[in-house]
Amino acid sequence: MASVQVQRKVGNQDDGLHGAEQEAVRATGRGKSKASARKVTYGFHLVEGKMPHGMEDRHVAEFRRLDDGNEVGLFGVFDGHSGADVATYLRNHLFDNILGEPDFWEDTMGAIRRAYHRTDRKVLKKKKVTADGEEIVRPRRGGSTAVTVILLNGETLVVANVGDSRAVVCESGRARQLSVDHEPLRERDAIESRGGFVTEMHGDVPRVDASLAMSRAFGDRKLKEHISSDPDVAIEHVGDDTEFVVVASDGLWKVMSNQEVVDEVRSTRDARKAAVKLVDAAVDRGSKDDIACVVVRIH
Repeated sequence: MASVQVQRKVGNQDDGLHGAEQEAVRATGRGKSKASARKVTYGFHLVEGKMPHGMEDRHVAEFRRLDDGNEVGLFGVFDGHSGADVATYLRNHLFDNILGEPDFWEDTMGAIRRAYHRTDRKVLKKKKVTADGEEIVRPRRGGSTAVTVILLNGETLVVANVGDSRAVVCESGRARQLSVDHEPLRERDAIESRGGFVTEMHGDVPRVDASLAMSRAFGDRKLKEHISSDPDVAIEHVGDDTEFVVVASDGLWKVMSNQEVVDEVRSTRDARKAAVKLVDAAVDRGSKDDIACVVVRIH
């Protein structure tokens, strides 16, 4: 597996980065499977948006050969809000927690749900930090979405998500959404049953308790009684018509439809260049949010 991590401005034409010259690239790279019977490659590209905060998106893109001989491709996007604390924690721990469930192979959907819940409980615990040589305890700030895609031996996709980051598969040129956007209006009854409320204000998206623009998330300590970290989970067979999967934060999906994203990727065989192309297209269409994009191409 080969990958490149960078933190700089776009503009190096030799590296294939172009279009959104004023955007700050936070990560870009590629890799491939070494064990799957299918040829599987991936590419990722993360760009900081023009919002009044630092980069809050995080990602995972890698293949692992497990001790039992199975290979797993791990692809995830975590879109933080009110800081990157929770997104960073998810990047570092969520996949390990999922694979660490003892019945992952026997009860995959149940294991993922348990791992999501267990990880959220750990997120909500206060963390220890050191300030001027003195150890203090403080809560993690804000919250995060999560969309995780696990490719099992190149044959099966296991998709789970909390929030509005999204996974979309291309099958013979047609886009199909694998994740579920957790929007406040869709889950108003559940929110209200927990004592919360949903606001609809002109010129703004619906929000939980006039604050959060999604009904499920990791973290968000102050809203936790009213929102959920329960993931939607789907298991999909990789068929002969499966071409690629795109996993991205809402900075992409706000300005491009699922089919537009698929159409943009199909003509680009190199997965990293496809991820760059998608991010450029979203920026050109006016996206000002952070964007994390992973393209997994199944050849």
